[in-house]
Amino acid sequence: MTITKTPAIDTARDWVRVLAKYREPNALRSSFELAISLVPFVVLWVLACWTAQYSYLGAFLISVVNGGFLLRLFCIQHDCGHGSFFGNRYLSDWVGRSLGVLTLTPYDVWRRAHAIHHSHAGDLDHRGMGDIKTLTVEEYQQRSRFGRLRYRTYRHPLVMFGLGPGYMFLLQNRVPYGFMKHNKTYWISAMGTNAAILAIMSVIVYFGGWAALFLVMLPSSLVAASVGVWLFYVQHQFEQTQWDEHADWQLHEAALHGSSHYDLPVVLRWFSANIGIHHVHHLYSRIPFYRLNEVLRDHEELVECSRMTLLESFKCANLDLWDSANRRLVSFKAARQLAHA
Repeated sequence: MTITKTPAIDTARDWVRVLAKYREPNALRSSFELAISLVPFVVLWVLACWTAQYSYLGAFLISVVNGGFLLRLFCIQHDCGHGSFFGNRYLSDWVGRSLGVLTLTPYDVWRRAHAIHHSHAGDLDHRGMGDIKTLTVEEYQQRSRFGRLRYRTYRHPLVMFGLGPGYMFLLQNRVPYGFMKHNKTYWISAMGTNAAILAIMSVIVYFGGWAALFLVMLPSSLVAASVGVWLFYVQHQFEQTQWDEHADWQLHEAALHGSSHYDLPVVLRWFSANIGIHHVHHLYSRIPFYRLNEVLRDHEELVECSRMTLLESFKCANLDLWDSANRRLVSFKAARQLAHA
């Protein structure tokens, strides 16, 4: 019997060849994952519209629950953007574009911004596109009083996880933000998505009235948006994350040590499509989400790498600035103490 040994893993880059064997999606499994996410979403959507005729509260509560399925559909769209959901890239892209109508996200615009995020995550000299804005302690201290106020407002939890997600998905996504001067592909993506969203909204209003629109579509979208932004936040905004200036920045080191393993309870892991196994995802983004658990099962050393639980993650909401000297994210209060010291 021939025993296959795992290649020696000395650096984060070595993980790439180890993880390559997990990259192939299974078309049947992918179709099943799509079906068990999309069908309940549509059923709950119809049920909420019907319930709105008799109980506004009932329709609202159903829509809040449905936000979980919408979140999962966004995560599937995310895999489509990486070409990891179906082996056929054309099929993946059109599934992603179709889901983008439900998630209020122009697929081609998002895919490009997200690719930039993956190629520059943790690089202090390439911040901005596809990232949550993060200043260093020095940059924050050098800002004017008004500039510091703007940044503190932006990082406040009520804005970051409340007003911000609604603004981004309902308004900002309506134009190809960041790519307005690029080729027409991004305009076609944004305007085509907008037209499809408008058509769906018109059908909802025609059959269910305005109450159905505001009690069915809006709550699901806002819940999915807020939870999605929170997930993206804790995947990179944790105390021991990794940021470096470009000269010292290494793509695979930043992927492994600058992305968290958000170890969620089983139910939340299902609704978020294993996106919490983010360090593995950044190391090899072509792995389908349903194979990420397989990676952790086979390689226990990745389980504890940058691991945090749901309870531990809540303190990340108060981390706002990168302390380059101590190489950690700190709160505004800690930054003030550093300044006084």
